[in-house]
This record gives sequence, C-alpha cells and structure tokens, in this order.
Amino acid sequence: MLQIYCKNNNKSQSFPEGSSLLEIFQGFNLDFKLPVISAKVNNCSQGLKFRVYQNRDVEFLDITDSSAMRVYTRSLCFVLYKSASDVFPGCHLFIEHPISKGYFCNFQKADGSTATEEDVQKICARMQEIIDLDMPFRRNEAHTEEAVRIFRERGFEDKVRLLETSEAVYTDYYTLGDTVDYYYGALLPSAGYIKVWGLEKYHQGMLLRIPDRNNPSQLAPRLEQPKTFEVFSENLHWNNIMGLSNVGDVNHAIRKGNASELIQVAEALQEKKIVKIAEEIEKRMHGDNPVRIVLITGPSSSGKTTFCKRLSIQLLTCGIRPMSFSTDDYFVNRVDTPKFPDGSYDFENLAAVDCPLFEKHLKALLDGEEVEVPEYNFKTGLREYNGKKLKLSDNTILIIEGIHALNPALTPQIPEELKYKIYISALTSVSLDDHNWIPTRDNRLLRRIVRDYNKGAFTARQTISQWPSVCDGEEKWIFPYQENADVMFNSALNIEFAVLRNHAEAILSSVPKNCPEYSEAHRLLKFIHYFTPVSDKEIPPTSLLREFVGGSSFKY
Repeated sequence: MLQIYCKNNNKSQSFPEGSSLLEIFQGFNLDFKLPVISAKVNNCSQGLKFRVYQNRDVEFLDITDSSAMRVYTRSLCFVLYKSASDVFPGCHLFIEHPISKGYFCNFQKADGSTATEEDVQKICARMQEIIDLDMPFRRNEAHTEEAVRIFRERGFEDKVRLLETSEAVYTDYYTLGDTVDYYYGALLPSAGYIKVWGLEKYHQGMLLRIPDRNNPSQLAPRLEQPKTFEVFSENLHWNNIMGLSNVGDVNHAIRKGNASELIQVAEALQEKKIVKIAEEIEKRMHGDNPVRIVLITGPSSSGKTTFCKRLSIQLLTCGIRPMSFSTDDYFVNRVDTPKFPDGSYDFENLAAVDCPLFEKHLKALLDGEEVEVPEYNFKTGLREYNGKKLKLSDNTILIIEGIHALNPALTPQIPEELKYKIYISALTSVSLDDHNWIPTRDNRLLRRIVRDYNKGAFTARQTISQWPSVCDGEEKWIFPYQENADVMFNSALNIEFAVLRNHAEAILSSVPKNCPEYSEAHRLLKFIHYFTPVSDKEIPPTSLLREFVGGSSFKY
C-alpha cells in the first residue's frame, strides 16, 4: 500500500500500488461542481489514467484550470483528427493557431479541395459518434526509433522530423480506435469526457470551438478577428518562404548548419514589415487628414520597447522626427490606484491612468502649444513635474506606447483620423507538428522569465507566480481592443525558441519541485527540449529578441 496526500481536502489515504489517478479520485470521494479533467502529481500535470507506485501528493483539477483545459483541448483535437480521417480518408488536417476563441484548422481532402458546409457537418456527426461511444484514448510508450517508424509508415513526416530531433530515448504516442497520433501532453481517459465543443466552417478551413473557461457549460463566445487572422496568414507565407512549417523543419535546418541564415532571413522579414509600417505612417502624415499620433500596444513581453525604437529609426529615414509620450507618466498617485479585492494594486486598470490630464496635454501638443509633462516616480509612487517640456514641430509625430493605447476611452476627444494604431505581439511562429501548435502565451512567458532573471528583477518562480494575473489583465484591458489596430506586427521569430533554450533551461531548472510553480516550469522545460539549441551570438544587437536575452544596442 502507498500513501496519497490529496491537496484538495488536505487528507491522506492508503491505496494499492499501481492505482490510477481516476481510482484515487474515486477513493477520496471528492465533491467537485465540475468534472475532474486531470491532476497534478508532485506538481507535475498528469492524465487520470496515470498510475502511482510511490507515495505522492495529488491535486485534482477541473476544466477551469489552465493545464486541465490543455488536456481537454488536446483530446478534442484528436477526436477531430480521427473523425476527419474516418470520413475523408487521405485528408490532411493542420491545427494551426488560436483565433476567435477557438482554433483554426486548415483542412484538405485527398483531392486537395477544402471543406464545404456539408463536409463539416459530416465530420461533426462522426465526432459525436466517437464521443457517444466513449472511445478510450490509449497511451503507448515505445523507443523513439520505433515511434518514428510507426509515423513514417503512415506518412506523418511532420512527426517524423520532430521526433528524429527530439533526443528522447522513449516516446509516448496515442491511439483512438485504430487512429494513431502524437501529442506532447496528457489526454483525457476517454472521448466521453468531452461535453462542450463546436466545429464550424471558417474562412477556407474550420474553427474548432472549446468551452469558456469561466463558464465551462457553454462555448467560448466566437469573436470576429479578421486582422488577427490576416497576421497568421502572413506568418504562414513567411514560413513558406523559409521552407519551415514545423519545429522538425527548424531543427533539421539548424543541424545542417543553416542557423545563421534562418536568423538573418527572420530578422530581414521583420525589418521589411517595420519599413512598410513607417512608409504607411509617412504617407498618412502627408495626407488630407495628417496622422499626428502613433499608438502602440501589446501584451507583456511582446517586444514593444524595441519595436518602438526600430520604428523610430525608420521614421527618421522618412524625414519624420518621433517624440515619445508615455502613458506611464500619467499614473495616478499610488494612494489613488485601484485595488483588487485582496488589497493589492491593480496597475493595469484604466483608472490607474489620469486619462483627463493625459488627453488635455495631448490636445495642447496637437494645437502647437508647449506642455510641461509629468514624470512618474515609481519608487515614491508620486507623479512629479521636473521641468520636462514638449512641443511638436511640423515634421514631428508623437509615439505613444502603453497597454491602453488602443482603448478608445484613453483618447475619446482626439479625432480618429489623427491616429495610427499598432498592435504588437508574439502572435505565432511555427508549430510543433500538424496537430500541436505553440501557444502564444508560452512564447511570451519564456521571454519574460529570461528577461526578469537576467535583469535580477524576479526569479523564474516569481515570474510564473505573477503570470496568471498578468494574463487576466491582458484579457480585460488589451485583447478586446486589438482589432482596433490599423496594423498588427508579429514579433515572434521562428528560431527564437532554439535561442531561448540556452537561456531558459537553467533558469527553469532552478524552480523548486515542492512549490506550485514547478508544474509550469516542468511543462516549459519539456517543451523547449523539442528545439535544437542555437547560440545567440548571431542575433543582431537591434533584434527584438535582444530585449529579453540581453546584448541590445538600444538603451532602455
């Protein structure tokens, strides 16, 4: 017998060796309002079929937990893939990126045609059959060479190329009925656990819809995001230029000695986009309604600061002098800052900014007046006036960067035609394989962990601990306004995980195993090990990536 300590009720109980988490959950007789999806064993995420052979701490999770939602979504993707393959033998399914509160799926039948409305309904019907049959997901462990052989026989070159470069001795793969697939995390015990889902026609493919995390009995509300979708399409075009559609392609290119070329092309493509944005601003600045303000926003660790500096350089080459104007200097005094229910300060709340004063000064500048602007003292929590004065000339444009920059409530009295709005984020890079995408938040979290550690600001454990509240703030104050942008800029580089691995590996390994943050550190460590490491020595000093790994030629 072994002892299991359950974190959900702070009780210990004896179980036979080899008991599954599902059996342990039933043994504790826990009362959950929502179905349990997965669990953490010694702070590592596991599926409910996982068997325990030693004394362990266990915490059971419902779908409102982010790791449990990942288990649910992966399982739903497998059901979709099996259903599409059953209905249309020889088809190709690419689960490409999150969009509209779901996941965009590029689908091609064996003859190369895309899905019709009727085709989507047929796939939906087969998905429901599999769910009603409660078909089990089965995990299989094999030598990586054997797993490569299995996938090569089935024509899955994306998985072959990934696993060939994974450096793993053994590989887990999954079966659902007679269908084989690979996923880099745990799945549900069976398809019957999937209760809330949707599939519908979307552009030239399909949209796989998932439950709303805050209300799991309903689908997450569909949002129209045409500009975001356009950026994803642009990224796929860039990847095609470079001949990279997945991580296996990147790894093989690195091992052939092409890392330098990959870096140079990726940087050149980003610079080309920045030049295009600067030229568009120049064009609109000399139009009938001249643009006078460039508003830039994006979530944490998007590379906004470096982007602003690189854009400023390109504007100078167009004969335009950029002038920075920060919303941070208009924070209200700390004593007046809104607070969360727990009493901590909510710095990301729009009410944390003195919007009336900000807009008053902005209007005065646009009217040609000289304005003494404040400077916020983050040590004292007070707004100070230190003699800093600004005035716009004819060839000057204001550059405003901040999390609320695209929120209409920040500058409601400034005419829209005077604004040029930019949204920047690490939106997408490459996928692990055709059915495993890379979450954009993982990209930004890894950047933030490395930057915080290198600057001595926070440990990896502290950064991971803060991340959920950062994401909550983004959901409330940034993402709702991203489609307001005139242009979106994808700051992700398809080789950056290979570079970040060298920095993040030791940092993540420092997170203690006995703390809750270890779960996320362990997951990210497993993730970055898919990438063949690359030294950052050939990353240019002006690269967006330098903002996080250090060595930038810009002063921050």
